[in-house]
Amino acid sequence: MRILENVIVVDSDDDDDDDSFYGGGYSDTTPVSSPNSYEDSGFNSDSAPDYEFTNNDSDDLPDSRRSQKNYTILKDDDVRRRQEDDITNVSTVLSVSGETASLLLRRYRWSVNTVHEEWFSDEKRVREAVGLLEEPIVQFSADEEVTCGICFDSYPLGEIRAAACGHPFCNACWGGYITTAINDGPGCLMLRCPDPSCNAAVGETMVDDLAGPEFKEKYHRYLVRSYIEENRKIKWCPGPECECAVEFVVGSGNYDVTCNCSHGFCWNCTEDAHRPVNCDTVAQWILKNNAESENTNWILAYTKPCPKCKRPIEKNHGCMHMTCRSPCNFEFCWLCLGSWREHGRGTGGGYACNGFQMTNKVGVVDEAEKRRQMARKCLERYTHYYERWAANQKSRQKALTDLHQMQTVHLVKLSEIQCQPETQLKFITDAWLQIVECRRVLKWTYAYGYYLPENEDTKRRFFEYLQGQAEVGLERLHQCAEKELETYLKADKPSDDFNDFRTKLTGLTAVTKNYFENLVRALENGLADVDSVGTSSKKRSKSAAGSSNQKGKQKSKEGSKRDRSVKQKVQNSGT
Repeated sequence: MRILENVIVVDSDDDDDDDSFYGGGYSDTTPVSSPNSYEDSGFNSDSAPDYEFTNNDSDDLPDSRRSQKNYTILKDDDVRRRQEDDITNVSTVLSVSGETASLLLRRYRWSVNTVHEEWFSDEKRVREAVGLLEEPIVQFSADEEVTCGICFDSYPLGEIRAAACGHPFCNACWGGYITTAINDGPGCLMLRCPDPSCNAAVGETMVDDLAGPEFKEKYHRYLVRSYIEENRKIKWCPGPECECAVEFVVGSGNYDVTCNCSHGFCWNCTEDAHRPVNCDTVAQWILKNNAESENTNWILAYTKPCPKCKRPIEKNHGCMHMTCRSPCNFEFCWLCLGSWREHGRGTGGGYACNGFQMTNKVGVVDEAEKRRQMARKCLERYTHYYERWAANQKSRQKALTDLHQMQTVHLVKLSEIQCQPETQLKFITDAWLQIVECRRVLKWTYAYGYYLPENEDTKRRFFEYLQGQAEVGLERLHQCAEKELETYLKADKPSDDFNDFRTKLTGLTAVTKNYFENLVRALENGLADVDSVGTSSKKRSKSAAGSSNQKGKQKSKEGSKRDRSVKQKVQNSGT
């Protein structure tokens, strides 16, 4: 592998190594990219980018790969229907009431299979864990008055209620007990008998009969939420004011999902969608952006401590003569941190410090200056990646705003000007959706680049090359969808070249999509192509070196034989 003018060229004799990231293959004389393929799409070569995208149109992909999703968006009605179906399933299989089935499912995190396995494995143990009693603990006659276990007043049997255990409490005390539990939060779903020594479960029937309308609604809201929050396969969409949930097929690979509210997020960590970066890297990046360590690095890099009181001081004037604030008021030299009283003509005057300059010339730098230089270098590197990460995030937000305006305002106007139905202008919406997605991917490539090991120089150069080409392609698409479209929005009549614009924008959208999809796959694989190509190159180099050494040894042996033969002939002739 050799790097020439920021373009990676790979020498390879193995056909398997010729399958490049772009699908075009590497060769000794052909760089990774080529502008020719773009001209084949029917675009003007003047506007074509200087790189090649993979020619794997979505039409060539299997139907399952194009349309299959590994997640399902669930609305409130969908969640309730699934919850009722699971309760019915358990109730039917185990021959228990719906209330009992609901208690079992809540105990085992709404997993129907787990309930079945645990129940048929050890029914008695499950009943004890959930609080399902087969027989009441306390029994009383229907003719006598019963004493409430909370207020200790006597009530006729009609005003007394009890759970499966039979412990009697009046309706008023039950209502207060249930209301307090609901106010305390979702723990009311696992409510037990008020008797401290009893573990009997209190089901929905008791709540519906004794709680007020407000508290019943709250209780059932907790019940629906528990189906989502305790289910390992379903999570709430974290989008603002969104009430949808997402069911994910665990183990299907890609965690990025997009809800009906258009909010994209990672199902695994619920942060914004972040392919090609993994969740651990995102957590590190977010923590670094919010950490105080960068403030400390800035202070260390761009300030110096007062030699007397040690407070950090930032230099805000051109002169090297520094004066610390009151009450310190110490005057010192910014360069060498020595007392200003010791500075004069002998040290170079008030605008230089010969002592500091001579120290630098001989290479003697104190530890504080070394730490300052290192902190400045680390801070500049972090700032480089963060600024570009934030810039693409800002561009993505602007693109989302433009997309909304395009869908609500501009498409109607463009349809009237160009005399075409809105259904034929869908290519513009597709272009803006692709811009939003590409901005998201490009944003996270900077977090990827920040954590890329610095010692892997070849991989870093290859990554920066791919990232640069992605930026070029995205900027061309963004400019076409934003700037060139304005011409047709400002027109007074249908434009003759609007169909040419359609062809150009559609093509730019397709090739940009293909490039970014391949870029994401390559980064998720850790740029394995670079490692494999590098390894094969090393093997070929070693093989070539070994072959060369073997030939050299063979020639050396042949030469030795010739020397011995000549020497023998000379000896014979002398004899």
